[in-house]
Amino acid sequence: MQLDADACYRAHRSRDARFDGRFFTAVRSTRIYCRPVCTAPLPKRENCSFFPSAAAAEGAGFRPCLRCRPELAPGLASVDASARLARAAANLIDDGALADANLASLASQLGVTDRHLRRVFEAEFGVTPIAYAQTARLLLAKRLLTDTAMPVTEVALAAGFGSLRRLNTLFAQRYRLSPTALRRQHGAPRPLDHHVFRLHSRAPYDFDALLQFLAYRAIDGVEAVDARSYRRTLALPNAQGRVASGWVEVRRAHRGTGVEARVDARLAPVIPRVLAAVKHAFDLNCRPEEVAAALGELAHAHPGLRLPGAFDAFEIGVRGIVGQQVTVKAARTLAARLVQRFGAPLDTPFAGVERVFPASATLADCKPSQIAQLGIVAQRAHAIVAFARALADGTLQLAPGADVERALEALRALPGVGPWTAHYIAMRALHWPDAFPPGDVGVLRALKLKRAGEAEARAQAWRPWRAYAVIHLWQAREKSI
Repeated sequence: MQLDADACYRAHRSRDARFDGRFFTAVRSTRIYCRPVCTAPLPKRENCSFFPSAAAAEGAGFRPCLRCRPELAPGLASVDASARLARAAANLIDDGALADANLASLASQLGVTDRHLRRVFEAEFGVTPIAYAQTARLLLAKRLLTDTAMPVTEVALAAGFGSLRRLNTLFAQRYRLSPTALRRQHGAPRPLDHHVFRLHSRAPYDFDALLQFLAYRAIDGVEAVDARSYRRTLALPNAQGRVASGWVEVRRAHRGTGVEARVDARLAPVIPRVLAAVKHAFDLNCRPEEVAAALGELAHAHPGLRLPGAFDAFEIGVRGIVGQQVTVKAARTLAARLVQRFGAPLDTPFAGVERVFPASATLADCKPSQIAQLGIVAQRAHAIVAFARALADGTLQLAPGADVERALEALRALPGVGPWTAHYIAMRALHWPDAFPPGDVGVLRALKLKRAGEAEARAQAWRPWRAYAVIHLWQAREKSI
C-alpha cells in the first residue's frame, strides 16, 4: 500500500489486522510509533505521521510502543521475519497441522528447524506450538460437544486428539470434568446428517446483497443460491492429507447478526477449516462502520455490504482467468463445463449441487488442449494449467494473511495472468481490502469513466478499502443491467 496519510489514519482507526505491519503510526506528541492494531487510545490525526517500516520511524526519532511492540509486526516490516513465521505456523496449526503433534514436520514445511520454530513461536504467542495446538483442539472439542450430536469418539478425532483417552485426560486436567459430563450439562442435540454452527458478525450486515452477488456468479453443479441460502460442495484435506468432501449451506442467523452454517457430517474431520472458510467467504470479521466512513456516499445504498471471499482460492483464480474479457454469464457457462468435465461427483440433498470443483492437482496434470476443448480460449487454458501447477507444487501461496505483494508478483509472473486477474484474486482469495482490479469494465461504467487512470485517481479517496468500493460499484452496475 502506498502511504497516503488519510488512508493510513483510517486504517489505524479501524485497527484491522489486515493492515498490521504494512505501515507504522508515529505520534508526535508522545514521540512513540505504533502498529495500526495498537489498543492505545486513538491519537489525533494532526499528531500522526506514517512510515513504511519500523526503521524509518526510528530514524525519524520515534521510540517503539511498549504495548503493541512494533518488533512483532507482520507484513512488510524489516523486523517481521520471526513474527510472520510464527503466525504462519499458527495458521497451519489452526488448520490441524499438529493433529499428530509432529513439530518437526511442521517446521520442515515452513523451511526452518523445529528448535527455531519453537523459539520464535514462544516469543510471539507466549506458549509453545504444542501448547497452542492443544488449547485450540480443546476449544474446538468443547464447541463440537456443545453444538453437535457427533459421538464423543468422533469429536476427539475431528478435534485432532487421535484418541478418546487423550481427550478425556486433557478435559480432566483443564476443565475438571469429562467430555460426556459437559455434553450432559448442555443436553445432547438430536443426531442429524449435518452439524449447525452460528457465526457472528458486526452490524449492519447486508446478507441479501451478498446472496445476490453469489447468485449472479454461481457455477452450476457446485453452487446454488435462493432467496434465503447459499449452498455448495466443498473438498478439503485434513492434517494427514486425506480429502473430506461434503456440502455446506449458509443462511442468515435467526437471531443477532451473522450466519448459520449447516455442515455435512462427512466434513467433520475438517470442521475447523470449513468454519474458517465460511467466515472468510462471508466476510464476518468486517468492521462496516470503518468501511462506510471511508467510502462515504458510495456505501449509502448498502451500508453493510461485504467483500465476498473464497471457499477455495484455486476456484477463485480459475474464475478470474476464465472471466477475462467475457461477461459474467459466459464465464459461468465455461466454469460449469470445466466442473462437469473434471469435477468429482458428490451426493447432496440439494438439486443442482452435485459436483466438487476440480482440485489444482487435477488440472495441473491436464494438457491445455483438454481445457481448450471446452470452449475456453487457448491462452486462458494455458494460464489455468500454469496457475494450477504453481499452486499444486507450492510455488504460489494463496490464503488470507499471505504476503500480498509477493502473491501479486507471483501471479503476474504466470502466463496469461495480468494485473486485473491478479488483483481480482487478491481481492477475493487473499481478502485484501485495498485491491483494485485496474481497468475493470464494471467499475468504469459505474463511474461513467473511460480510462483506467481516471478510475485509479477517483479510487484514491477510498483507500484503504478500495476492494469494498469495487463491490459497491459492481452491485450498482448489476442492478442497472
